Amino acid sequence: MLDHLDRRILGQLVANSDLTSAELGEKVGLSASAAHRRVGQLRDRGLIAGFRAVLSREARGNPSVVMVNVTLRDQRQETMAEFEAEILDVPEIRDCFLMSGEADYMLHVEVKRDDSFERIHRETLSRLPGVTRLASHFVIREVIRRP
Repeated sequence: MLDHLDRRILGQLVANSDLTSAELGEKVGLSASAAHRRVGQLRDRGLIAGFRAVLSREARGNPSVVMVNVTLRDQRQETMAEFEAEILDVPEIRDCFLMSGEADYMLHVEVKRDDSFERIHRETLSRLPGVTRLASHFVIREVIRRP
């Protein structure tokens, strides 16, 4: 269970993971050492999975974003495991979600300016194991993105 301070700490870290222990403590009403200890406890409990740098689109080369629905030939465990293992080696795939509904997976694909989605589709996505259908949706503009 999370107490009031844990929720406040998590909220502050979601908003700005660069906070020092002193800054975090000041924002939630703890000393720097107590804030540091609480963050460690939250990590130990698996409530904080880690900290990372979130690169801007500019830093990633202003890629185009394509959301791709993937339908597999079947939903056997072996087919899905083979597909999931193979996509780990595709750098253009930023995220993958197992879905309910018509498609089995949704991929978040980024296409660098010096590349083409046609090439990625033809040479990579259509050759993934078990794939029978791909439906691509080009992102026009990102309206909101939460950390």
